[in-house]
Amino acid sequence: MQEYQPKRGKARPEALAEKVYQTIKNDIFDFRLMPGDRFSESEMAGRMEVSRTPVRQALFWLEREGYVEVYFRSGWQVRQFDFEYFEELYDLRIVLECEAVRRLCSMPQGRASELLTELQRFWVDSPRLEDGKAVSLRDEAFHMAIVAAAGNSEMARIHAELTEKIRIIRRLDFTREDRIEATYNEHAQILLAVLQQHTEEAQRILTAHISVSKAEVRKITLHMLQQARLQPDSSL
Repeated sequence: MQEYQPKRGKARPEALAEKVYQTIKNDIFDFRLMPGDRFSESEMAGRMEVSRTPVRQALFWLEREGYVEVYFRSGWQVRQFDFEYFEELYDLRIVLECEAVRRLCSMPQGRASELLTELQRFWVDSPRLEDGKAVSLRDEAFHMAIVAAAGNSEMARIHAELTEKIRIIRRLDFTREDRIEATYNEHAQILLAVLQQHTEEAQRILTAHISVSKAEVRKITLHMLQQARLQPDSSL
């Protein structure tokens, strides 16, 4: 589920396909297109008032990322949520991030503090944000920065790919004020433990932090899916 990266520059013949791609992806993320929903290229093209060519190209990008499936005789379908798959990815997060924390805690005195200065400035020293979407993006950046600071580029690459794969449900953890507050508090605790080189404490807090998030996003996702199914079908 590696995210498609649009090409940059003035001459972009795929610009229309990129627009269709992002629109469909946002519809999936916001549950306007539900897991299991089926549609044809013609239906999607009619909705967006474009030809089938950019729709087909966008859908193949989304298929490569794992968001849709193609049925050559009956069109396309939004992939069903596989919670076991997502929970395995969360477990892998714990392994990678706990190892990153171990490496940070074993660095020479003061080195981790230098590497994590920006994180401490945002999560501890600055006024707290209230916008869930903004905090969600900062949360991703926090965990990616922790792994990157550990100094293993391959570990950071795998973690970045994992982050993209769980983004569709992870962002739902920031739709409630209490979860935003908890994220701030727990990030500050993780940073403090790392800076004090308390390896086991940092790993314990980090593991609990990710485990609670994993449980919360499952509950929130199920609730949002249920609510979305109660709404009139206006996706196409």
